[in-house]
Amino acid sequence: MEAIDNMIAHSDIVYDIFETTTASRLSRMGISLGSSFAHIYLAQGRLDQAEKSLLQEKMDLKSTYGTNHTLFSIISDGLSGLFDLQGRWEEAEELEVQVMETSKMKLGEDHPNTLTSMANLASTYENQGRWEEAEKLEVQVMGTSRMKLGEDHPDTLTSIANLAMTYRNQGRWEEAEKLQVQVMETSKMKLGEDHPNTLTSMANLASIYGKQGRWEEAEELEVQVMETSKLKLGEDHPLTLTIMANLAMTYSDQGRWEEAEKLEVQVMETRKMKLGEDHPDTLTIMANLASTYKNQGRWDEAEKLEVQVMETRKMKVSGNVNGSYGDMEVRVHA
Repeated sequence: MEAIDNMIAHSDIVYDIFETTTASRLSRMGISLGSSFAHIYLAQGRLDQAEKSLLQEKMDLKSTYGTNHTLFSIISDGLSGLFDLQGRWEEAEELEVQVMETSKMKLGEDHPNTLTSMANLASTYENQGRWEEAEKLEVQVMGTSRMKLGEDHPDTLTSIANLAMTYRNQGRWEEAEKLQVQVMETSKMKLGEDHPNTLTSMANLASIYGKQGRWEEAEELEVQVMETSKLKLGEDHPLTLTIMANLAMTYSDQGRWEEAEKLEVQVMETRKMKLGEDHPDTLTIMANLASTYKNQGRWDEAEKLEVQVMETRKMKVSGNVNGSYGDMEVRVHA
């Protein structure tokens, strides 16, 4: 099973890498994403159909308005988000560089859309382990956002959170924690303790604690986020499911296999029902549950899940066979 182990990471993934970011950008321009089938396909985990829909929209826009039209860049940005979701980093990067350069040329380097495109590209670098390139962009985005929008603006907080997670992924715990605490405290003050952005910042801080083996602190935050998210957003909301999966990992890291299993089974069944069996989020929690089974010596159950995950990922997500699924992070490119 060694080859399979190398393909399956015991981790969870950010839930809003595409739909919330793209929908919010379209909404700000007065355009309804409801006119597109792409978001429907995405919600169903039908990534191939979502891609075809976006490619068709992109082609139609190109023939009607040309490649310099703002809508063309927005669709390209959405398509790159879809590629990110599937782990197709090179394709995502190519589109994100195009969007960023076009935005710089048409809108200027300090325009919010330009900063967003830079943040998206930084996220793709992050997903490839290209920390220095990601950090360089994120520092620039954060500095400009602070200067233009203010320290407590939501976009500034997002840029700070993204840099914090880049520091975390480099093992720079003190820098990561300092920034993430700032984001969390400001979000609590400006948005309220039960706002989704606040909950996400708390979850990210918990992940920083977890990376340092500070299990009790991580668990305390994750339980709080989970309970609030269940109450405010619902038990089957993507954020709720993601934090449940993260809490399960915290239990696993402490050898609390039964508690981890209970949460992972619940998340897996809900995602199967809501997203489908071949959705990337469903496959990730299946891989996590397989790891929990192995840690309990339940080899047959673990192998069955691992083989299913491996075969489905090969078929559906051909570009992502390196186990590059990270913890839940704020990667909200507003």
